[in-house]
Amino acid sequence: MKHRHALVWSALAITTLTGCQQQSDAPNAAAAQPASATRPASDYLSQPLVKDIYTADPSAHVWDGKIYVYPSHDIDGPTPEDDLGSHFEMRDYRVLRMDRIGGPVTLGPVALDVKDVPWADKQMWAPDAAKKGDTYYLYFPAKDKQGAFRIGVATSKDPMGPFKAQPQPIKGSYSIDPAVFTDDDGQSYMYFGGIWGGQLQRNVDGVYDPDGSKTDLGQDDKPALAPRVAKMTGDMLQFAETPKAVQIVDEQGKPLLGGDHDRRFFEASWMHKHKGKYYFSYSTGDTHYLAYGIGDSPYGPFTYKGRILEPVEGWTTHHSIVEWNGKWWLFYADTQLSGQTRLRNVKVTELHYNPDGTIRTIDPFVTSAAKAPAAP
Repeated sequence: MKHRHALVWSALAITTLTGCQQQSDAPNAAAAQPASATRPASDYLSQPLVKDIYTADPSAHVWDGKIYVYPSHDIDGPTPEDDLGSHFEMRDYRVLRMDRIGGPVTLGPVALDVKDVPWADKQMWAPDAAKKGDTYYLYFPAKDKQGAFRIGVATSKDPMGPFKAQPQPIKGSYSIDPAVFTDDDGQSYMYFGGIWGGQLQRNVDGVYDPDGSKTDLGQDDKPALAPRVAKMTGDMLQFAETPKAVQIVDEQGKPLLGGDHDRRFFEASWMHKHKGKYYFSYSTGDTHYLAYGIGDSPYGPFTYKGRILEPVEGWTTHHSIVEWNGKWWLFYADTQLSGQTRLRNVKVTELHYNPDGTIRTIDPFVTSAAKAPAAP
């Protein structure tokens, strides 16, 4: 994969978090040791939030003034790497907490383990969380006993867990990468879906086809497979409606095509709201961009506007965007610590908007020109 560089904005100015300290609540946590040093640390715009374990797919939330990050927990399993992500063998979740961005990071104990989810078999991939009243909800994908991804939900009175899983997955759920957005009126929506190993192409009608396409619909000249959105019930445990397709369109209002790999949806939905507009962001997968569109409704359509993040080191890109202390922040991951696709580390950097509401593209690397001292 090639890293494409953009100009690094404003003084590289973001807090690079090189001074973060990690506090582990798990005394036996294995330290993440670099497997291959591909770049010096100074080449990266931001530094890993934790080094005790490998983490990825960070879903960040601000509750009671603190930042909570719900990542997936990478492990170094034996499964060979393939295009369906079989080598991502995650089996539990641990939550990160920060009182402030740039400050110490607390690594919580196991918040939920696959062995405690009655319906799940393996591969607890990228999660998200939500809060309603005094209850916290952890949403997670996992493969059931038939090998199909479903989305489950677990609850806790503590944002760090432990969480207790519901006995069955959310009825009508399928595929991966749940992201739950709560609008200003208190209504919550779940966005989800991912192609290739995420199986969306095997669940076009919500019925899992184990013999379906390996990658996508194989129709480059037709509209790309769309992520899904569904309104949540008041108790946050089920869909209140049949999931709908989320349309991502070009400036002419035409759906992005399956062959448009630089812009079409692959996985990693996220929704946030800024100045009354809805921002739907996602990963393009095999082209390694974080992209986004802007719309006027939580259902879309969303007009493609550009890239949030250029390719990181590592294959996958999965993110979240939150506002904290009057600024906006992008949480993401790369493979700085290990150099291995399956072993990632989460990071954070500041995100900036242009006057027209578009988002400035971030380069995850510090370019040589940016690092060079100013001319006298």
